[in-house]
Formats: sequence, C-alpha cells, structure tokens
Amino acid sequence: MTSTVPPPGTRTAESSTLQAVLLDMDGTLVDTEGFWWDAEVEVFAQLGHRLDDAWRHVVVGGPMTRSAGFLIEATGARITLSELTVLLNDGFENRIARSLPLMPGAARLLAELAAHGVPTALVSASHRRIIDRVLLSLGAQNFTLTVAGDEVERTKPFPDPYLIAAAGLGADPTRCAVIEDTATGVAAAEAAGCHVVAVPSVAPIAPAAGRTVVRSLEQVDLPFLRGLMTEKR
Repeated sequence: MTSTVPPPGTRTAESSTLQAVLLDMDGTLVDTEGFWWDAEVEVFAQLGHRLDDAWRHVVVGGPMTRSAGFLIEATGARITLSELTVLLNDGFENRIARSLPLMPGAARLLAELAAHGVPTALVSASHRRIIDRVLLSLGAQNFTLTVAGDEVERTKPFPDPYLIAAAGLGADPTRCAVIEDTATGVAAAEAAGCHVVAVPSVAPIAPAAGRTVVRSLEQVDLPFLRGLMTEKR
C-alpha cells in the first residue's frame, strides 16, 4: 500500500487541514475519574476488601475488563469479572445521577467545534450505557458519532477506537486531533497516528513528538487544534 502521508517538509495546505476532533470522556470532558475510583472502593469494601490508593494509577483510563481484572487479582476477591463489571457500572451510574461536573472549558470547546461544523467524535473506554447517560449532560448533538469500549474488540490502549472513529467521520487519522487525559488514551491515539493534546487528570503525562500537553481545556480552542496540523512530527 502506498502511503498518503506527505514526507516531512512537503506538507500541502490540504494535508495540514484539521479534518476531525476526537475526544475522550472521563477525566477529559467530565470530571469523573474520581467517581470510578470511588465506585471501585465502595464495591470492594462490600466484598470485604480495601483497595490500595497506589492502585488508582494502575486502573485509571483503561478498559473496565483490565481495571476490574487487576483489582480482582490484587485483592483475591471472590467475584467474576462479569459480576464485578455490573456492580461497578451501577455504582458509577448512581454517582453521575447525583452530580456530573464538566471539566473547565469543556462546554465552551464543544460549542465552538459545533458552531464551526467540525466533525467530532466521543471515544471512550466506558460502556455504552454509561456514555448514553453522560451524553444527557454533554449533549449528544455535539458529536457526530460516539464509540464505546464495549462496542470494539480491542479498546484503549489499542488504536482501534480512534481508527474506527476517524473512519466513521471519513477522516484521515493523521489529520485528526485527539484530546485525552491518561497515558492509556494517549497511547491509543498515538498508535492510530493522530495528533494528541494531553490534559492530564490523575497522573502526569510528559510532552513528546506529536503530543502537546496542557493544563486545562481552557487552553484549547479551534485555532489551537488547527495549529497542531502544521507542526512537524
């Protein structure tokens, strides 16, 4: 297969155009990473186990199968992965029913992208039932499509969710900007060939080639995202 990506130094106006913006959900658009940990702590307490705070960095940002599987193994809890998944989703959904704070700058950024007709996808490792609940607050109209973790064979840190989102939008992954808050999500986006904006939530993320790290979504707007397309990788 012949590559369609221009070699360095020969980027054209077309190849430097932003085609789509792909956004993570938990910890990126909604302030919910702590909700997942609280739900995990509560469920395991009911099972008679106390979670080590150091494990929080292990489970953050990944698919539930990985996070839940790790916690079962680490604690020795007598529960199956499928049973634990239901309990964690229930606990998380109960929390967002009471409160669902958006990250600073999230509403403004989504409104700006929508106003300029930029194709936008929500790409999350969370299950469909959780995404649909969160969309009631984020606004389903702000996204051209959404990709849930239980709808793909391999979710983050594999590139599949971002490749699927780009294809669904008819976009070249190398001309997509991805906004993520965890190392797992960043790894998935970079493996897909996307330009990445990291907004760290729980654990720090270091700058790297093709990756820009900011403190808050309040630093991100459409001109900023378009500018990523012209940077050398």
